[in-house]
Amino acid sequence: MSFTSANRLLVFAKAPVPGRAKTRLIPALGAEGAAALQARLLWHTLATAGQGGAIVELWCHPDPDHPLFSECAEHAEMLLCTQRGNNLGERMQNAFAAALDEGPAVLIGTDCPALEPRDLVEAFGALRDSDAVLGPALDGGYYLLGLRRLHPSLFDDIRWGSAHVLDETRQRLKQLGWKWRELAVKSDIDRPEDLVHLPATLRINKEVSAV
Repeated sequence: MSFTSANRLLVFAKAPVPGRAKTRLIPALGAEGAAALQARLLWHTLATAGQGGAIVELWCHPDPDHPLFSECAEHAEMLLCTQRGNNLGERMQNAFAAALDEGPAVLIGTDCPALEPRDLVEAFGALRDSDAVLGPALDGGYYLLGLRRLHPSLFDDIRWGSAHVLDETRQRLKQLGWKWRELAVKSDIDRPEDLVHLPATLRINKEVSAV
């Protein structure tokens, strides 16, 4: 199944700078190891994104200046964009606001190596007759959010990074009276205990001994 260029896939990525990337994994991997894993997850996610049937936009934090982002853009047809906002909610809302003028949009991070192209196809398909689509994560967050329209309440005062993100988002969708669908539950790789879900192809030496 293929989709028209009206569909936008927004990939949110943080520059793999040691000490600033995947900080919750630093106790298990060290700062360099956590940054290296961030880079591997980014490449893995972009390979998946390229098979999702949508225009891919790589939304970079803090900006697109890191050499890895330029390298990604050279190897794949995608737009480099800058995340703008004081917190994750603001950055996500601003990205959706820019994308939804063109059509439905799906936003993913780089933390879910279990994400498959068919999940992206399913998400865009769900947006044909739903206002939103969620990809629930085992840790209480979500690995994917798709929208056909925008409302600030989906991003304001959400406890980002906590186990309450998914439930709070569901509650906001209920309050809006929106119709939404949910994909299969998958694991994000955010915390040391999540490393058991990391595919062997993405592991680094220190991570193998840490698990």
